[in-house]
Amino acid sequence: MICKVTSTLKSGFVRSVSALAGATASAQMLALLALPFLTRLYTPEEFGLLAIFSALLGMVSVVASLRYQVAIPLPKTDALAANILGVALVAVIGVTVLTVIAVTLFGDGLTVLIDSPELSTYMWLLPIGVAAIGAYNIFQLWATRKRAFKRISITRIEQAVGGVGAQLGLGVAGFGAGGLIVGQLISQGSGFLGLARRAIKEDGHILKQINLRRMTVAASAYRRYPKYSTFEALANSASVQLPLIIIAGFVGSAELGMLMLAMRIMQAPMSLVGMAVSQVYYVQAVDEFRQGRLAELTAKVMGGLAKLGIGPLLFAALVAPSLFGIIFGEAWQRAGVLLAWMTPWFVLQFMTSPVSMALHVTSHQRLALGLQVFGLTFRVTTVVTAGELINGGVSEWYAASGAVFYLFYLIVVSGVVGLRFTDLMYQLWSALPYILVWVVVAISIVLFF
Repeated sequence: MICKVTSTLKSGFVRSVSALAGATASAQMLALLALPFLTRLYTPEEFGLLAIFSALLGMVSVVASLRYQVAIPLPKTDALAANILGVALVAVIGVTVLTVIAVTLFGDGLTVLIDSPELSTYMWLLPIGVAAIGAYNIFQLWATRKRAFKRISITRIEQAVGGVGAQLGLGVAGFGAGGLIVGQLISQGSGFLGLARRAIKEDGHILKQINLRRMTVAASAYRRYPKYSTFEALANSASVQLPLIIIAGFVGSAELGMLMLAMRIMQAPMSLVGMAVSQVYYVQAVDEFRQGRLAELTAKVMGGLAKLGIGPLLFAALVAPSLFGIIFGEAWQRAGVLLAWMTPWFVLQFMTSPVSMALHVTSHQRLALGLQVFGLTFRVTTVVTAGELINGGVSEWYAASGAVFYLFYLIVVSGVVGLRFTDLMYQLWSALPYILVWVVVAISIVLFF
């Protein structure tokens, strides 16, 4: 099946995706296999605290470099790209210092405000996470520019082993939510040292060209990224993370823990293929756009995504309500129901997110910002309205808001790249046999149990 899917794409593209997807598959498999043990070592409330910490970390770390790292693959010369890397690192240092100050002055008050005072014990880890994740994102995109996908793949495995090992070990030792948080930091940011070391070793002659004058030129040349992309990324992250914090205020951290488990399961196929495709698509899209073939590339990539990802997501949605209590423990049955509600959201996000980088390739940063601000406003408004006016179901409304937003996002991105509706429908129709296989298997499992 995979051979048939990837034959529609260029061989170089396929090899690049395969290198990243293979490592990501191993990492995700390890993380998924650990979940039934983690749900028996940690309570839903402790997973809920992890969700709140991750939400705060996600909203800060996503803008740690002021989004200059996104521009690293774009310049024609390595010298200019290296100086963009330097600008991005300086930005990470600055944002980390600001985070230290904010946590020192307002950390305890913030945890009380969001009704999670237990989290104050772990707030000192927030700046560490911001620095590590920010640096990892920078050197990962440098490796992407150099098409060193094997280099990235190794760090994916190292992060997974380190993160899962820490969460299991600290859980057995009884560290509670702290064990989950430390493991999460390792799984997200620990690979930056390996990427930086390899960059210095293999590309040191290029990185030596970084200096203040060239960094100033680079910062000015790509000023659209801090001007537009920073707020876009913040709005994108906040549209997912901020409602989680709001939900915890309405229904408590236990419900938030259920949501987090469901989201982890649903994000596995996205991390397996979607993130790898996104990185390689970005590099390939730059060349295809210059040659007027961006719509064709985008259609083929979305067709491949449909064949590889929609089926597993539907499979998970169909079996989760019946099997979550068996796999993760009776206390987690609710998470299976929430997973089913999330399926339309994650299917549309899986199809849209990798090719959304086309907005940056085509210099539509202002449009990308507008989309994310709309998403943030729409999703927060939906959750707050559901929490205040509707008796129950706030988590379900959160899931539905994600589906509506990504459907709109998909329509806009298709319009920007010039992708015709008929071409998109053709790609989705060709994916139908692959999807049906997963659906039939899922129905059979549900009937058996």
